[in-house]
Parts: sequence; structure tokens; C-alpha cells
Amino acid sequence: MSNTPEIDPASETLPQNSIAIARQAILDHNRDVFGYELFDRSLASTTHTAASDAAMLFNVLSHADSEVLIDRKNIFINCTHETLAGGHLELIQPDRVVLEIPPLAVAATDEIEARLQTLTDMAKRGFRLAFDHTVLTRPYASWLPLASFIKLDLSKLPPEAVSSVIHLAQTSSTAQLIAEKVETAAQFEQVAGLGLKLFQGYWFAKPVLFTGQTVRPAQAAIIQLINLVRKQASTAEIEEVLKRDPTLSFNLLRFINSSGFGLSCEITSFRHAVMILGLKKLFRWAALLLTTSRTTGVAPAVGNMAVVRGRLMELLATELLPPDECDNAFVVGVFSLLDTMLGIPLEKALESISLPETVVNALLHHTGVLAPFLELTKACENADDEAFGRTADALHLNNRQVNWAHLQALAWAETLAD
Repeated sequence: MSNTPEIDPASETLPQNSIAIARQAILDHNRDVFGYELFDRSLASTTHTAASDAAMLFNVLSHADSEVLIDRKNIFINCTHETLAGGHLELIQPDRVVLEIPPLAVAATDEIEARLQTLTDMAKRGFRLAFDHTVLTRPYASWLPLASFIKLDLSKLPPEAVSSVIHLAQTSSTAQLIAEKVETAAQFEQVAGLGLKLFQGYWFAKPVLFTGQTVRPAQAAIIQLINLVRKQASTAEIEEVLKRDPTLSFNLLRFINSSGFGLSCEITSFRHAVMILGLKKLFRWAALLLTTSRTTGVAPAVGNMAVVRGRLMELLATELLPPDECDNAFVVGVFSLLDTMLGIPLEKALESISLPETVVNALLHHTGVLAPFLELTKACENADDEAFGRTADALHLNNRQVNWAHLQALAWAETLAD
């Protein structure tokens, strides 16, 4: 895979470097990723225009491997009403794209009706439309049948009104309901108990620490493997760990015999598998396996987020750091949610794993050469515009470079799921 984005000459007319893509995951009832809302964090709502929407869509659709992301996940894009009348929407397939339609500045009946035909045309083309809770009000009655999704912002709805608004939406529309700004487990339990199946917010990634929690046996075997690889143990020692854990050994053989390796014959020997992979790739595989291993009570989306962080950090570091530090950047990203995955404090989790000093410094002390890469990576998934701008500037990375790496990382996480 190339580490440099290909530039389309036609793109020069679009303000790509002024676009700064941010994302928020939308989870299903299993707390797995249903889709992503992608938005341009560089624009205030007052400057959100048809031109900026066109540039945003171009960024998403023109980068390598973006079709992998769009084919597998629903992509929610904020729009203006002017955007809907623009010709650039004719260039994209609507299957996986959801257009988020804002309410009008003034809910005048004639203006609402004037927009109805355009919205209807978009729906007929195959685009799904998402509205906020104002579509449930009387002035927007003609828009309501077009809604595929209705997003309910919990930060804007009084807690005592949430139940009645959800009931109104469920009884007056066939749209799927999405609870937005779900920031606590209590909020998630409340809206899930009221029948909602889709959720947007960061409650799922916050660590829930359990007193007396220890590393589970399956995770302990992976950690032991990581430690052996880090100290460059013999193939025989590594093979012994694999023999003692059937799940670990099965995953290794399945991985190395996958189509991605393109081997001409099936590998059935652990020793052969270790020799083919090499210690560096074995370490990377084990780190990913620890990150994505299913743990009771932990949302599958946590592993996905960690994988995206790892790949994004690696790509951002590629042009700025030596190869070994790029590998370390990957590890920092995938281990940045280890406390959430293991249910124990991050410091305690890292005590059991042998890691390079630069990795530990970035994760625990937020210092060292990798710390700004981690901060920038986290800023890509939240509303901290100040941190995004400060760290991107400090690393001398422009928006185009960060956007390319961000979209590549999201797509790579999807291919990894295979």
C-alpha cells in the first residue's frame, strides 16, 4: 500500500486542505460499528456551505480504499439544503450514504414545502435521509415520511422528555432512531430499554474498572507471547506457548493461511508459521489479537477503535519517524484502550507487558516523540478542535495528509475484520 495519496488534477479546484475530517461512530444494539458520521471540523455552522459539503464528499470518495469503507459501513454526511441542489451528488452511489438534513433556520410553512420536492428526489435516487427531532413537530409533517433515520440528541432533550419523544417517534414514523450524545452507561441503558437500536457517543470507550479484576487466561497467553517476542525468545519457546493454547494457535494458523498471505501451500506447523512471520510481524499480530479479542462486557466497537488508532498513528508517523518508531506508533494506538478492554487501570495492564520505553511514555505519561501522534489521533474522533489544530501544526501535518491517513485507517480496519 502506498503511503502517499494520489492527487487527482480535478481536485485542485476543491479546497481539500481546508477540510479537516472528524468522525463519530454509530453503534448498533450489539455495540458494534453500524456506521460513521463524517464531518468537517474546520467549519463553524455559519460557514457550512454547499461548496464545503462537495469538498468533504470528494475527500471521502477520492482516497484510496474508501470504497471498502463505504461498501461495509453506513456513512452519514452533514448537508445544507443548497448541497442537495448541487450536481456533485450525482457522482456518487447512494446505497451506503445517509444525508443528514438540518431543519430550516425559520420553520415557515411555505419554505418547508418548497424544499419537499428536492428531498423527495433524493430519496427516490436511493439516498437515505436523517433528520433531528424537529422533524417530529407539526410544521415538518410533510418531511417525516421521508425519514430513514431520526437522531435524538440527548444533550438537547430534557431527561424527563426523552421517553415521550421516543414514543412519539416510534408511533409516528418507521424511521430508525439514533440516540446522539450518549456519554454514560446509564443513558445507554435508558434509551436501549425504550427500544432504540442505534447509538452515537463515547460511553462505550470509557473504562469500567473492576476491583480485583485480573487478566483472563486467553489474554494472559497472548501477553506471554508478546513478552517472548519482545525478548527475542527462541522459536521453540514461542512454539511451546502456542501448543498450550488451542485458541491462540488456531488464530495464528488461520491468519497465516488467509488469502492475504498468498502462500502456495497450507501451513500446519507452528514452528513454520513463526519462521514465516518473523518476530516483528508476530509481535504486531499478537498486539492486534489482544486488542480485538472478545471480552465479556466490552463493546466490539472498542477493538475497532483501537485498530483504527493504531493504523492511523502508524500512517501519520511514516513520513516523520524511522521505521522502528512507526511500529511503536502502531502499538501505542492499539494499546491506548487497553484499560477499557481489560477492565483494569492502564498502568497495571502495562506492567505485565514488555514494551519499548517510548510506547510506555506515550501511553502513561503523554510524553516523548509518540505523544503528539496519539493526541492527534484521539482528536480525529472527538470535538477537541484546539488539540487537533495544535498537534497537527506541531507535527507539520496539513489537513490533507491527516484526512488521507484517517480514511485509510478506517478502511484498513474493515479489511482486517476479514
